[in-house]
Amino acid sequence: MNRLAQTALLFLLGATLLHAGTTDLYLRYVKEGLRPLVLLAGAVLITTAAATLWYDRRSAPGHDHHHREPRVSWLLTLPVLALILVAPPALGSYSAAHTGTALTKPFGFPALPTGDAPLRLAVADYAGRAIYDDGRSLRDRELKITGFITLDRTGTPYLVRMGLNCCAADAQPVKIALTGDIPPVLRPDTWLEITGRYTPRRTKDPVNNGPVPYLQVTTARPVPTPHDPYDETWNT
Repeated sequence: MNRLAQTALLFLLGATLLHAGTTDLYLRYVKEGLRPLVLLAGAVLITTAAATLWYDRRSAPGHDHHHREPRVSWLLTLPVLALILVAPPALGSYSAAHTGTALTKPFGFPALPTGDAPLRLAVADYAGRAIYDDGRSLRDRELKITGFITLDRTGTPYLVRMGLNCCAADAQPVKIALTGDIPPVLRPDTWLEITGRYTPRRTKDPVNNGPVPYLQVTTARPVPTPHDPYDETWNT
């Protein structure tokens, strides 16, 4: 790999990061709050490529423009090709079924909106209030919660969202067990909007014995995968 090839590779990688950061592609890799860093990294790489080319062109005439770096440097093309050619799906039911719930006790429970309309909650928000606040703010409220379906080894259905600390590599699930008017056929990874009510019933995650609340299902309808499939509620 000569200097010109290095410059082209840096530029291509930077442009790819900028593309990912200006679309929803970056959400497959990192949490939403890291978007500025993805864009900054892309800009830095493009600037470095431009500076490298400028410096190489201004070098002394006797400079060897064809100096070659070790062949192992071609491995730098792999992350570029991965970003361009492979858009990995968000982690789903397989990961959730093999990972214990990551629900932790929140520092507090902000007041919820009042009114008769169904209350929309994140999976982690419902789970945290149901387990650690005994559902005090959830009782007698109609709730709407969106997540994807996973099944344990016994076929018990759970509504799940994966939460991120930083990136997809550290994603962990928060789960809600379902009871009540559950659809007769549930396919793993199907995204559902569940309408239901709080129930004090609880269970243990079969993977790590973590606490898992139940939700009394009234209705369930399929919905498209959200633009950001990960949930950062549980670790904020």
